[in-house]
Amino acid sequence: MTLNDISSAQSLLETRRSGRPREMVAPGPSAADLERILTIAMRTPDHGKISPWRFVIVGSQQRQQLADLLARALPECNDDPTSAHYAKALEFAHQAPVMITLVSSPIQGHKIPVWEQELSCGAVAMNLLHAAHALGFVGGWITGWQAYSPRVTMAFCREGERIAGFIFLGTPGNPLEERPRPALAKHVSEWQPPEV
Repeated sequence: MTLNDISSAQSLLETRRSGRPREMVAPGPSAADLERILTIAMRTPDHGKISPWRFVIVGSQQRQQLADLLARALPECNDDPTSAHYAKALEFAHQAPVMITLVSSPIQGHKIPVWEQELSCGAVAMNLLHAAHALGFVGGWITGWQAYSPRVTMAFCREGERIAGFIFLGTPGNPLEERPRPALAKHVSEWQPPEV
């Protein structure tokens, strides 16, 4: 099996790996590529057909404004931020050619439990990463303090929503490394019915 093999659906699933956003370079997905990636991402399990998620694209011309927002939010999430913390926040905002904020947007009080709606949002993220890989790009799904900052959340979310993550897309600047995967035997068991 070769790495980044997209010759079949099976090989695509077997070789997809996340990339480090700070190592992603141009080209990133074009507008047409991005539309295709997001369209594929939305082909996901969605109990009730309610689409409890949104994509917010942070354009290249908006990256400095995001960096400024992160700089204002940092002291609210870190009691003693250093210049290195500010530098990392700036790097976060300017990395990778394409940045998408995935917003979990559950419908409160709906017959579909919020937990199932949140699972659908996670499935959208995974589909997005697979779609990017299928088109020859690399993706990275990041959270970090930025995803939990009240100030950052208010900049992206409506009431009742939360940031599921920031998804960065681009071309690998370095060869992607295969990481160790969990041992299947440690995560699979056969159900033992309880004694009646």
